[in-house]
Amino acid sequence: MVLTSVGKMVGLQKKTSGIRNICILAHVDHGKTTLADCLISSNGIISSRLAGKLRYLDSREDEQIRGITMKSSAISLHFVKGDQEYLINLIDSPGHVDFSSEVSTAVRLCDGCIIVVDAVEGVCPQTQAVLRQAWLENIRPVLVINKIDRLIVELKLTPQEAYLHLKNILEQINAVTGTLFTSKVLEERAEKETESESISDTASGDQIYDWSAGLEDTDDSHLYFSPDHGNVVFASAIDGWGFGIEHFAKLYSQKIGIKPAVLLKTLWGDYYLNTKAKKIMKGDQSKGKKPLFVQLVLDNIWSLYEAVTKRDKEKIEKIVTSLGLKIGARESRHADPKVHLNAICSQWLPISDAVLSMVCNKLPSPLDITAERVEKLMCVGARTFDSLPPETQELKSAFMKCSSEGTAPVIVFVSKMFAVDAKALPHNKPRPLTQEEIAHRRELAKRRHAEKLAANQGKELSEKLPSENSSEVTGNTGDTKGEEQQLTGQVEIMTSKAMKQEADNKESFIAFARVFSGVVQRGQKIFVLGPKYDPAESLHKVRADSEMLPDDLPLVPHMTCCTLENLYLLMGRELEDLDEVPAGNVLGIGGLQDFVLKSATLSTSPACPPFTPLNFEATPIVRVAVEPKHPSDMPQLVRGMKLLNQADPCVQVLIQETGEHVLVTAGEVHLQRCLDDLKERFAKVQISVSAPIIPFRETITRPPKVDMVNEEIGKQQKVAVIHQTKEDQNKIPEGIQVDSDGLVTISTPNKQATLSVRAMPLPEEVTRLLEENSDLIRTMEQLNTSLNEDKKTHEINQKTLDRIKEFKQKLEQNLQGRKWRKAVDQIWSFGPRKCGPNILLYNFEGYKRSVWQCLGNTVKEVSKYRDFDNSIVSGFQLATLSGPMCEEPLMGVCFTVEKWEMNKVGEMLSTSRQHSGECDAIEHKQNEDTALTSSCTDEVCSADEHQDSSQSVPKSPEKISKHKGEILLADCYGPFSGQLIATMKEACRYALQAKPQRLMAAMYTCEIMATAEVLGRVYAVLSKREGRVLQEEMKEGTDVFIIKAVLPVAESFGFADEIRKRTSGLASPQLVFSHWEIISSDPFWVPTTEEEYLHFGEKADSENQARKYMNAVRKRKGLYVEEKIVEHAEKQRTLSRNK
Repeated sequence: MVLTSVGKMVGLQKKTSGIRNICILAHVDHGKTTLADCLISSNGIISSRLAGKLRYLDSREDEQIRGITMKSSAISLHFVKGDQEYLINLIDSPGHVDFSSEVSTAVRLCDGCIIVVDAVEGVCPQTQAVLRQAWLENIRPVLVINKIDRLIVELKLTPQEAYLHLKNILEQINAVTGTLFTSKVLEERAEKETESESISDTASGDQIYDWSAGLEDTDDSHLYFSPDHGNVVFASAIDGWGFGIEHFAKLYSQKIGIKPAVLLKTLWGDYYLNTKAKKIMKGDQSKGKKPLFVQLVLDNIWSLYEAVTKRDKEKIEKIVTSLGLKIGARESRHADPKVHLNAICSQWLPISDAVLSMVCNKLPSPLDITAERVEKLMCVGARTFDSLPPETQELKSAFMKCSSEGTAPVIVFVSKMFAVDAKALPHNKPRPLTQEEIAHRRELAKRRHAEKLAANQGKELSEKLPSENSSEVTGNTGDTKGEEQQLTGQVEIMTSKAMKQEADNKESFIAFARVFSGVVQRGQKIFVLGPKYDPAESLHKVRADSEMLPDDLPLVPHMTCCTLENLYLLMGRELEDLDEVPAGNVLGIGGLQDFVLKSATLSTSPACPPFTPLNFEATPIVRVAVEPKHPSDMPQLVRGMKLLNQADPCVQVLIQETGEHVLVTAGEVHLQRCLDDLKERFAKVQISVSAPIIPFRETITRPPKVDMVNEEIGKQQKVAVIHQTKEDQNKIPEGIQVDSDGLVTISTPNKQATLSVRAMPLPEEVTRLLEENSDLIRTMEQLNTSLNEDKKTHEINQKTLDRIKEFKQKLEQNLQGRKWRKAVDQIWSFGPRKCGPNILLYNFEGYKRSVWQCLGNTVKEVSKYRDFDNSIVSGFQLATLSGPMCEEPLMGVCFTVEKWEMNKVGEMLSTSRQHSGECDAIEHKQNEDTALTSSCTDEVCSADEHQDSSQSVPKSPEKISKHKGEILLADCYGPFSGQLIATMKEACRYALQAKPQRLMAAMYTCEIMATAEVLGRVYAVLSKREGRVLQEEMKEGTDVFIIKAVLPVAESFGFADEIRKRTSGLASPQLVFSHWEIISSDPFWVPTTEEEYLHFGEKADSENQARKYMNAVRKRKGLYVEEKIVEHAEKQRTLSRNK
């Protein structure tokens, strides 16, 4: 096919109905890039012979070496179907789990996607993940079942077996889609129910529960993949063929004389052809007949493969002539039968036609964007569409129209920034010279030549006639002129070279974007809206009708103004310059690197909200510290890391408190790619990389019932302990009292306040609940802060309130029993960072404060604790941020403040706002109250005591002496509050050490596909690395096992390589971060009973996993590690003596 010109593409961009924005999604190695090659070759960009071998869209060197895609890249294709012309913006995405963030960036820009599935491997973990991502973004999928040639060549299935196998794969994929759909219907139904309940609260009568769940009424037939719907293509991309059943339906309708519509419905399914009656009958299996699909389609493909592989020349010629194909002599004589096969199949069933016509028929154009998707994109966080400002809601129509009129507001979403070599930009490319330029250069060359000749002649003359002064003078002047010219020329060349080198070294960033509305023009001024931008705040500052001049712009947070310098058409490895891009197209934008970090929304209207942030499947977990080999290269490294952070949607770059520069990546392959980029592209310096920094969490557990040899604790006699026992290790300094049940009492250094704190482990469900709802807790914190500061915030969204209520109910359900009575209402704070999986409770009289303020039960009260309660919360935040074992964050711990007594001076400070005359009496009474309440050791005091204590503080008239007011203000942030913070932190740490401490390790879920013969080796590698197998199942119709296991992140480095080595590449794992798990062994364990001594020996120096991890982290952080370098320094006498 002829190459399509850029002018043609620009013309097609204006016809929105003919645009299709699609991405190719699949598991790793299922053939996405090979399929993309076949589609690209149909446009003549690459040769059809190279399709599948070239992997055109894998433009990076490491992608070609590893054979996997690492970044999503886009290309625009032209497709003609009948009299209709289409522009297809195709984005190829990675399948490796480490790069799933690239999939998210691609999916956001598309309206449809092609899901590719390997016919042998079937549905794999990443297939499910990409289907889920497509579902979350509301984009429509179509299916390509690829690698069908493997069923013929590798598995050697008969057509009948292959048909059953393909049917099975389709069922698996539809099952995944079905579960996604069911969960959505159930969610919607639950929302409707809550609404109807709130309306019909007053209605009486028995409640009848309807078990149907609303699934029967909803039509979901359009969601599923079925060949008769036309949304499935069977293909082999490497051999260049693919077909949808409509191709065969047309073909056979002429031959057999049955209508194409009937054939379309019956070609897939349990139908067979009754040749005598020329009728299609149902029930092939019961009558032992071949299904239509096998008889009319698969048999032909199988016989073609058989003929070519066995070199049956007569049969091949017969097939070729009956199909009316022309095969070149080169292909038919080629030694490799694959080449011959490719030549026949790609002409008979061209894959590009099958896939692209399915895309054009089944996937929507930008005009068909659904209202649901628009609302989802425009609502950030917990806000509903109705709560947005009216100007913003008006933009919905612009989205839906996708209009390219001049008046339409421009809305563009940038999903990622990617770096390209400055040499690759269109204006830096060497371009062919025009005829005029060639003529001009020829003239210059002639003139130079003539000048040289003249200069030489002048020299000769001066040598001949030394007596003639005049000629000497002229000759000299000519010479000096020539030298001067040469010098200036050299200087120019040098500077141009230096400039060129600088340009070569420079990485240029291009924004990967899509226009949702309006026309984007080069040089246009546009607003850049950050993810936290709120249109409601800025609308009264920036009037939409005012002229947009960046100088006159009032300061609006998270909003800047910039000029679009260059617009590019993305053509895989090439970029083409564009002047304007209408709505509905994917494009590259140059000149945004100073305004956009990773993703952003661009708009000419300040009413436009920022789009919902991209949802990434993989969480970055692998950390390494990076430093330059030569310290003088530090500035380049810092600059390089900034560029890397911008170029990769998933990577995180941090500088820790220790001053280390840390990279956080999604996995080993991702880490390797980031480090290569840093060395070779962005920093261009040699770097040294630390061993991976593995995150841990610290927690406490209930005291164990059995000891290390499974004997019941307390039954056996303790023997004299040679080792230090745990109590000695955590020596508790003077002035701190620790009760037998773990209550720690500690006073501030100035003895003004005393705190009693107890630590308890939270139930697992609660920890999980807190982790899942961290965003909701953060929202609650923001709402409470704005309520406390009496800010007039926008109305709290009802949906958010419902979510908070539901969260509170779940907490109450999970925190039951005597010791958790009223605990939910007494939550003071969450931590660390006010949204973590730890809780602080207050359990003393005379104080009320709740994290549930936003639900309307605000308590405004004056109490002696009011000014300093933030100090206690800050102390708790610090304590939960770094635990006592190895300064890692805590998880699943609840701290209860059981007593908080303040001395006279402290109280005077805090109550100086009250009447000074009544002050002493009240304080005395309060002191007695607190002494009474704190003496009751029960966890929670009853409600009537609460009322008493709150009534015992009479509201006194506020007659504050100026002096006392000053003291109060000074001390709210003065030394006393600082001492309280430190004391609270210490109290929490000692309370933690009074209980059995444990480390929590981050865990990966690991899915391995392996054949039966290497299963044993896979298990060996797993058990060596502390892995635990959860389940194994055999895939139907294959000899492949799927093993699901969990593996600690700490043990995962080099895991994939080791498995590949041990199994000769037959098994490859996919690792995804899953959860945190407690390591069962106690890091401080020493033998104390006789049985433990007998079993472990008195040194007990067998490897303790938890202690090994703890000491490794402590060493890295430069904390004290208790270990002996030489344990026994006796001479070893077992060696034979030298004779």
